[in-house]
Amino acid sequence: MTAASLVPLPVVLPLLGAGVALALGRWAHAQRAVSVVALSASVAIAAILLVSADSQGPLVVWIGGWPEPLGISLVADRLSALMLLVSATVTLAVLVYSLGQGVADGTRDTPLSIYHPTYLVLSAGVANAFLAGDLFNLFVGFEVLLAASYVLMTLTGTGERIRAGTTYVVVSLLSSLLFLTAIALVYAATGTVNLAQLSGRLADLPDGVSLILQLLLLTTFSIKAAVFPLSAWLPDSYPTAPAPVTAVFAGLLTKVGVYAIIRTQTLLFPDSPLTDLLMWAALLTMIVGILGAVAQSEIKRMLSFTLVSHIGYMVFGVALATTAGLAGAIFYVVHHITIQTTLFLVAGLVERRGGSTSLNRLGGLATASPILGVLFFVPAMNLGGIPPFSGFLGKAGLLQAGVAADRPLAYLLVAGGVVTSLLTLYAVAKAWNLAFWRAAPAEILEPAGTAPRGSADEPGPPPATPVALPAAMVAPTAGLVLVGVALSVVAGPLFGVADRAAVDLRERSPYVESVLPGGVP
Repeated sequence: MTAASLVPLPVVLPLLGAGVALALGRWAHAQRAVSVVALSASVAIAAILLVSADSQGPLVVWIGGWPEPLGISLVADRLSALMLLVSATVTLAVLVYSLGQGVADGTRDTPLSIYHPTYLVLSAGVANAFLAGDLFNLFVGFEVLLAASYVLMTLTGTGERIRAGTTYVVVSLLSSLLFLTAIALVYAATGTVNLAQLSGRLADLPDGVSLILQLLLLTTFSIKAAVFPLSAWLPDSYPTAPAPVTAVFAGLLTKVGVYAIIRTQTLLFPDSPLTDLLMWAALLTMIVGILGAVAQSEIKRMLSFTLVSHIGYMVFGVALATTAGLAGAIFYVVHHITIQTTLFLVAGLVERRGGSTSLNRLGGLATASPILGVLFFVPAMNLGGIPPFSGFLGKAGLLQAGVAADRPLAYLLVAGGVVTSLLTLYAVAKAWNLAFWRAAPAEILEPAGTAPRGSADEPGPPPATPVALPAAMVAPTAGLVLVGVALSVVAGPLFGVADRAAVDLRERSPYVESVLPGGVP
């Protein structure tokens, strides 16, 4: 068996696992075992694919039984294999966390028979999007993961989650319609949707036609990646879902959009006239997002705004259109997937231990649960960019690339990146101080069921009675915290992979020649 034959498995295994889990709906332990085994196998296969792609070059498999290049190509190069490994790792960790929390325990509010198959379908959709070698298969990957996300977001059927889910569904459907329109126009103009073929044919189109196609694709992926001004939907949608669902959404779904931007901008539009537009979008995404985070008094909403803000760093690297910029963006994607997922899992632990995620109702958690304090503090400082964590290293790489570009707009983005990092540190430090360091507010010390004495801007019922933290929730969270720390330890080799991936993206020939050895027809 060659390494290339493993390429479809990160998609196939979760789909098979979803079918088996659905058939085993009455046996909770069997469902859990199937889900864990399927995602564990995906992690192992993704690691093999990354090692093989880094040493041998892109791995390509044609499926569907059609002759090349009419068939469906799945491509695992350095970028897609790295994204596969990181996404599979965090989805496995979140699954274990959810089992400990009881999100998938078969209760009336959260049917077990729905949760596991849907979660595995989501994982398959993410993997398919990373491996897609043509625009239509990329569209299929997006639709698979979005359909699963609709179910996961509204699991308990509460009014708040239904309202947030409705907004999310409407925005996602509009972006999908725009994506489908773009695919149709691309095919009408070039006669293909294969990415390798498009890399040659789009260059032959009139500049105006090529620009319209690029704008359509970029707008579609910017909605999915939550790039300003197309990011307003995210802070109201993500915080309402259960903690594990929010964590996997925050860690992965926007990054699939970022991946699509990186892939199309480098492979299809290498000499893009829209780099200045992307730079302005990156700057506004960073600044507007972090100002929103600073203004929040609820941990999940604060993290949602930092999620939007730090997408700007990744778009910054893409907009520079240099090898250093792309390498910095790839490294930062890996860092942010891990850290953002970890922080949302910690937010779930905070809600369970403190009864709320409102900073006006929390306090004294460092004393009540020192391990929870550590689990929050380490990734929070990482997100804030404190050295020697990977957040500092990733930002330093991007800022160095911006200075090396030696352009006025790039210098402005460097300044914006520094301000954003400082404000991120302020936002997470404020959360730490209010939730962990200060004494608990008076209403937390009163018996559950008494009326809260919070401020007028914090209406609602009192926080739930605090409960102990299950080891099965703490362990995967601690594991991801350690992975985040390990990113700093292996930053050299990881930056090496990111740099080699960036070189391939800039050259384009390794990807194109692997998919179409005979040249672009």
